Amino acid sequence: SIYEMFGNECCLSTGEVIKVIGFKINKLIASICENNEVSRFSAKVELPLNFPGLYKVVADKTPYVSVEEITKKVSIGPTRFGHPCFYSPEDIKLANLIIKHGEQITFNSVEEVNGTMAVNCGVVRNNQSHSFTLPLSQEGKFYECEDDQIYTLKEIAEWKIPKCRNRIVKLSNTLHTWDSSNPLPENFDGCLVLTPVYEVQAVMKFRKDIVHILSDLDVEVKDITDCYDISSFLQPLSLEDVFERTSKEFPMVVEIMEGPSGSQNPYNSLHTGKEIVIYKKYQATRVLASEIRSDSPKRHFLIPLSYKGKFKRRPREFPTAYDLEIARSEKEQLHVVATKAFDSPHKELFSVSVGDQFLVQQCQTSEVLYEGRKKVIDVLACEQILSDTYKKVLLPMYMEGGFVEVIHDKKQYQLSKICKEFRLPFNVKVSVRDLSVEEDVLAAVPGLQFEEEITDSYLLISSTNSPAESWEIPVYRLNMSVHLLSKDVQTVVPPATKTTVEEISEEQYYMVRRYENQTLHPPPRPPKKPT
Repeated sequence: SIYEMFGNECCLSTGEVIKVIGFKINKLIASICENNEVSRFSAKVELPLNFPGLYKVVADKTPYVSVEEITKKVSIGPTRFGHPCFYSPEDIKLANLIIKHGEQITFNSVEEVNGTMAVNCGVVRNNQSHSFTLPLSQEGKFYECEDDQIYTLKEIAEWKIPKCRNRIVKLSNTLHTWDSSNPLPENFDGCLVLTPVYEVQAVMKFRKDIVHILSDLDVEVKDITDCYDISSFLQPLSLEDVFERTSKEFPMVVEIMEGPSGSQNPYNSLHTGKEIVIYKKYQATRVLASEIRSDSPKRHFLIPLSYKGKFKRRPREFPTAYDLEIARSEKEQLHVVATKAFDSPHKELFSVSVGDQFLVQQCQTSEVLYEGRKKVIDVLACEQILSDTYKKVLLPMYMEGGFVEVIHDKKQYQLSKICKEFRLPFNVKVSVRDLSVEEDVLAAVPGLQFEEEITDSYLLISSTNSPAESWEIPVYRLNMSVHLLSKDVQTVVPPATKTTVEEISEEQYYMVRRYENQTLHPPPRPPKKPT
């Protein structure tokens, strides 16, 4: 049987030995659903896994009948996606704990406990986490909990579609402009029923790449696992698999079995068959930056602190007086110009005209007369700049106006110094490009907003045939498979690391911000008008 998949012709001849290394969703068949049910007249559309958009998962109303069924059908693993949550409509009595009905149970990992397979679980009570195990033999009804996270289609396919079940998702954010090539209706914001189409991932004895076989390919096979030496096959490793290895196993030499597709420089040099050295694994800091522009789509970047270009400041915009309070610092006085008029309902507070200039001082409270009664409200003390003097004024913190920063600082800054001396978000433009790289992608961007510092996982690599420089590759944003080579690393000390500014997609931008902000409390809302 000869077939072509992803541009590669593959011959499956009689007697060919294939090692199946995994099953993977290749694409999704989507049907529009109403009231969580598919209409008989609903057209089916095919969606690739990279179809743009962010989605919320609708909890499955069909219960699981045992913990074992959950472990067989639901992905449970070490990553941030691999911790599904369930609840039981009945109390579960354990030796030292009673899980109350309706209480959210997080499934963290599956392992052997005292000779019995069990799931490590947790519940949160009064902001305290309580850990316990549930044996796979535990029976009862287990329902999925509601999930308020957002996911890409690829993440849903990898982690959120149980085996032998469909998945209903609700479109949360389209992230792109609709056009006629979009298989979904214009302005669609409803629910979709996703039916997965699987492919088999396999390795063959005399090939160094991974073979993808659609699950509906008409080929007869026989299981010979018990009578064949499977160690003679190559063992593919994902970047996540490599990252989970102990630090003592680095450096290592690997050969790429499947390189990333359509990637930017320098990742486009990582093609199938290329040998690379992986020196070490580590967590590294990046600054998440977005292009400053009023229309969309904006470009987004992850910039290493080793970036060698220089930046000049650009004015920030503030929609409320409350934002001025957040942005002010002890180091320098914030000078702003009003871009929107505001009429104060209280005679004790200042009414703002377009063009008024202020030096922001501090937050304080003030007594105002409201409907005949005195009320204490939060206000922002400022100095209005007049032609020859300054006038002390109070702006209500709830004031929705508009302000633009006046920049007096003309200095040029390295990225690391900006992160050390200023509070993000921070607006800049490149004044001196990074001369250590052939093309500095940031230099062509008219303005950037540094949004936040993030921490991410990286591998430090170099090419075996030109080890003059090394560069970092992101573990969770680069789809690549490698296999280990039994070769000695010529130099244990990595060469100089090349700065790589990574441009990320809109979906990746939302994902990065989502992960980073999971542990942060949302900022307080600005005060409301007194009532």
